[in-house]
Amino acid sequence: MQIDPDRLAIVNYPDPALRTHAKDVDPADPIVRAVAERMIALMRQADGIGLAAPQVGLDWRMFVCDVPADPVTDGPPTGSGGVCVFLNPTITDLARDLDVHDEGCLSLPGITGDVRRPIEITFSARDLGGAEINTRAGGMFARCFQHELDHLDGVLIIDKMPRMARLKNRSAIRALKKEFAEQAP
Repeated sequence: MQIDPDRLAIVNYPDPALRTHAKDVDPADPIVRAVAERMIALMRQADGIGLAAPQVGLDWRMFVCDVPADPVTDGPPTGSGGVCVFLNPTITDLARDLDVHDEGCLSLPGITGDVRRPIEITFSARDLGGAEINTRAGGMFARCFQHELDHLDGVLIIDKMPRMARLKNRSAIRALKKEFAEQAP
């Protein structure tokens, strides 16, 4: 499949791309860098802190994030301008302590709800140069990493919200489904 990064756009629920289980990506493939740059631009345009490849219609195990460092907890790994690109990420350890936080998603505009996640993670991934990354992180960065990793497994925040939060968002979810159906060819 030929990919034109300039044509990539954020897809909204219930686009089937959001429910796919993403496949590993080759860091040596030259299109990966161009797609990452486009994803960073789309994430910034939408005022997001993370964006996964399935959110732009690609079944790649890749995401980008730009989470401001938290001086109290472990911040993101160092990188140019705080922007990180992760290829083939996996979580290797999760803290036992959990925290509940209101989360939103660029593919679920207007929908937010409490999601319970471990407060710290240890993870591994590859960067754009193919180098391996192994680190422990906490705070908002750990939450963002887990959220984006969920996307790579076809999991959305609406799957993790408690029942009351899903009920609160029921009309917004229906509106997204209706809009998607109306745009279908």
